[in-house]
Amino acid sequence: MAPFSLLLSTLLLSVITLVSSAPTTGSENATIVELDPRAPAQVITKCTVPNTVALTFDDGPYWFMREVIRQVEAAGGNTTFFVSAYHPVLSASPDAASLTLVSPFILSDGNNWACIYNTELSGNIRYAFERGHQIASHTWQHKDLTTLTWDQIHHQMWLTEQAITRITGAVPAYMRPPYGNHNALVREAAGVRGQNIVLWDFDSGDSTGSTVAQQKANFDQLAARHPSNILSLQHDVHWSTVYETLPHAISVLKAKGYRFVTVADCLGTRKYQRVGPAEPRNANWVC
Repeated sequence: MAPFSLLLSTLLLSVITLVSSAPTTGSENATIVELDPRAPAQVITKCTVPNTVALTFDDGPYWFMREVIRQVEAAGGNTTFFVSAYHPVLSASPDAASLTLVSPFILSDGNNWACIYNTELSGNIRYAFERGHQIASHTWQHKDLTTLTWDQIHHQMWLTEQAITRITGAVPAYMRPPYGNHNALVREAAGVRGQNIVLWDFDSGDSTGSTVAQQKANFDQLAARHPSNILSLQHDVHWSTVYETLPHAISVLKAKGYRFVTVADCLGTRKYQRVGPAEPRNANWVC
């Protein structure tokens, strides 16, 4: 079987050849514009629309996803979820008793992990999508893409895009590389796939060892600085992030007059490359 990169290059070359050889209408001197098959993705680190906050959450979908949605919607806003494939089974927490869990997928290593296609997790993605929140890619296995080959990078991107499209019918226009790590190859791969890369300009610290008190203080300091807009990083797989830090963050930022919007809305762009019908659940919905 030909490697993915060869197949992709052949497909792009065929498209460009068709465009170049197509008959033109109007002026005989019409210019033929050939698309660059390797135009690199734009790396976004800031919002551009004033007075907006794009709260973004990595590593889901998770069982706390609907609580994030509830809180953000109560503040009159929307948010963005960067999703990946595998998620640890929910451990005991003060809120666990109120959650209805389905059986997770059992992987070959014997550990209990839930897959993005898990009935409840995929349902959370669909729920968020239908309510106007943005779903974007965080790739499949949360690997450092800068350590992978061209074909491996595309494989990690494609599997998550396929899952998002199956569940929602939408093809994501944005992705976030795990750890925020990217290089020229990653930017080219994202560009070929029609996506831009989203990083952040504020990290709550929930994945780097900060206590809840420190995270709240970080938001207090951010609100005191009152930048024109904010593109934040949090993780909805942490109970403390969702149930302790997030309410405080929403409160202090809303008091400063910010609007809570999706990444696309904070940039004045579209959330998805295209949107079609979702795929009915079937035997292909597996990790």
